[in-house]
Amino acid sequence: MCVLAYLIMVYPYKTVSADEYGNLNTETRLETYIYNVYSHIDFGTGAHLSYEAFDKAYRGYINLRNDGKLNADKEIISVCDFSLPSSENRLWIINLAQKKVLFNTYVAHGQGSGEDYASSFSNKFNSHQSSLGFYVTADTYEGEHGTSLHLQGMDEGFNDAAYERGIVVHGAAYVCNKFVCENDRLGRSWGCPAVPSALSLPIINTIKDGTCLFIYYPENRYLNSSYWLNKKIASLPADADMYPNHIPQESFKSKTRVIQYITNGKMDSVKTIAVQ
Repeated sequence: MCVLAYLIMVYPYKTVSADEYGNLNTETRLETYIYNVYSHIDFGTGAHLSYEAFDKAYRGYINLRNDGKLNADKEIISVCDFSLPSSENRLWIINLAQKKVLFNTYVAHGQGSGEDYASSFSNKFNSHQSSLGFYVTADTYEGEHGTSLHLQGMDEGFNDAAYERGIVVHGAAYVCNKFVCENDRLGRSWGCPAVPSALSLPIINTIKDGTCLFIYYPENRYLNSSYWLNKKIASLPADADMYPNHIPQESFKSKTRVIQYITNGKMDSVKTIAVQ
């Protein structure tokens, strides 16, 4: 495991055609690769990001990376899982090169999106709602909340107005355990993914300058329409060839593979993938 982690960290980024992997079709190879990456992530003592959210986030990440939208020197992905209540740690910032969670903490949603749970999303000005989809982090500035981080929304019609709306990563006093204990939920922003004040600067310094941030919610309209989610992935990151190009034998059952989506130690759902 140590040798594998070292090789992943020093291996230069390139892409590998999915056709190089022999008998598995492209989609099955992609599923196998994503599952292997997820399985190797060190979540430490924090909550586990669900496989469902990671699968979506990583597909978009690969497409954005292949399209030259991300900083090739920073293999960082941030995932806000807004299917979870605000009273839980639902932001994960993952170093993909090290396969390690760097931060797992609170993140706020917009006032217009809901109370403890977010359920409504918008790309419109003055909606005070969060916007679903993929973002690329941009530059920082000093504002009302101290050092804040601009975001470029990459999903047309869903979050592409984010920069103009002033949707940014910033720290907020209402994003803390004390507020949750007193109100049974976090405070809410005007649509920004606000983080705890004490962590805002280290988080911003980690994810700034061209990394991927994904705000996830299982809304069918978004999942079926997002360009970055549904674009065919023609090539995989170079570390794909460090994992088996087959599904482990113990995972076969009547020529299917079953993936359990796990959140906080409990099974959310089951996904069955046909092996071709």
